[in-house]
Amino acid sequence: MSFVSIKFIGFVLISLFLYYIMPMKKRWISLLLMSTVFYLIGGGKTIIYLIFTTISTYFAGILLGKYNSCEKSNEAMIKKKKKIVVAITLIANFGMLFLFKYLSPVMGIFNSIFNVDEPATLNLILPLGISFYMFQSIGYVIDVYRNKYKPERNIFKFALFTSFFPQVVQGPISRFDSLSKELFEPHHFSYDNIKDGIILMMWGYFKKLIIADRAAVVVNAVLGDYTNQSGTIILIAMILYCIQLYTDFSGGIDITRGVSKLFGINLIDNFERPIFSTSLTSFWRRWHISLGAWMKDYLFYPLSLSKTFVKFGKFVRKHIKGKVGKILPISLVTFIVYFTIGIWHGGSIKYIVFGIWNGVLITVSLLLEPWFIKIKQKMKITDSNKVFYIFQLIRTSIIVLIGRYITRAPRFLASLYMLKKTFTDVKIGEIFDGTLLNFGINVFDYLVITVATIILLVVEGIDEYSIGTKKIIEKQKTVVQWLILMLGLFSLLIFGIFRGNYISSEFIYKQF
Repeated sequence: MSFVSIKFIGFVLISLFLYYIMPMKKRWISLLLMSTVFYLIGGGKTIIYLIFTTISTYFAGILLGKYNSCEKSNEAMIKKKKKIVVAITLIANFGMLFLFKYLSPVMGIFNSIFNVDEPATLNLILPLGISFYMFQSIGYVIDVYRNKYKPERNIFKFALFTSFFPQVVQGPISRFDSLSKELFEPHHFSYDNIKDGIILMMWGYFKKLIIADRAAVVVNAVLGDYTNQSGTIILIAMILYCIQLYTDFSGGIDITRGVSKLFGINLIDNFERPIFSTSLTSFWRRWHISLGAWMKDYLFYPLSLSKTFVKFGKFVRKHIKGKVGKILPISLVTFIVYFTIGIWHGGSIKYIVFGIWNGVLITVSLLLEPWFIKIKQKMKITDSNKVFYIFQLIRTSIIVLIGRYITRAPRFLASLYMLKKTFTDVKIGEIFDGTLLNFGINVFDYLVITVATIILLVVEGIDEYSIGTKKIIEKQKTVVQWLILMLGLFSLLIFGIFRGNYISSEFIYKQF
């Protein structure tokens, strides 16, 4: 069931009705019921894999909790048993993830290397939300292993944690200790929650329907026939793809948070205006925040504090003096993290290269940071310098744009071809001679994308540099607030749902 459908809105309304007529302490049961129905509609038979992850991580948590409560006299043996439980759980679940998400791409790479005539691939349907609910569940197991909190003993409550329907499609990847409080604590019907939820949903639909889906038409048309397009047209399509991805992902997050807010449930922030990032590191900290936090807690810290890396760090510092020797071990771990994030998006070569691209740039920037600081000091450049700040924004945007070439192209080699054409086949005249009108949208649609994007930038600018649009709206009279809502709804209907040749695409992150 698509978030961008009348069926979904109807589903949410039914869910709300069931939720608020239930006794307050039992309302989580209605959420579990509706989450199961949602997954059956959207995932069909693949719900068995969600059940497998839920059951395996639930019992792993129970067993780890039992070991955590054991006497300290057998600490070494208990620790060994706990590691075995975690290892089996990780192998079982990540093995399933590899089967569905990575086996076919890996086999495709194998076939291309060894020039296999009959490609041996598996046409497996990727279970809905598998990357999100599996990472969320594995995080829970590791937290219980670390004795961060006690395991959930009610399997049905735990099942709701893994399957809560608003976050199934594209996250966020929540932690049990924070999300469980939101899911299981009784929530009263609140006008403010309903209002805030509707505003968030409408803002998300504004991004998705008015901007992202329009941009997608041009992007798909151009890049579906990129060999016959000029470098200028390819560049415009890639800029539009960046806008599409930004509004598609953040719009989906807003809808997710808005729907959850209707139930009184506050999900963690997963997107913090990365367009205002001054570095690639800052960009990824703001983009898909929950994935970055997961990688930091469950990959970066365990690796950097492991015996192997501690020994490696000592070796490097012994043979390489100065700041480089101190930074190099951490830089290597950082590279591994960003390389893993690239692979998280997919198993094909282009995602591997995407991970390497980000990992290398961020690692090199960490290693060269001492020299950058010295250069800034000599040039008397401060972080408050507006010209330098704008330079950083543009530089980061260009780096991100190049990375998008890699992930959006059908293949890695195609991305190199597109990049080459961008710089060698410049035809500025095609911007003005009507060529852009050959890709599915008209002048009015381009105008809508432009105006809507400007509105988006203004709103995000207020949120970034001022008190925030939410507080500004809250300061207005109730009549004005409802007028804003009605204006937003009118805009969605006219420029989104009821626009000519309306076609809504699935959220991009649904494929991950």
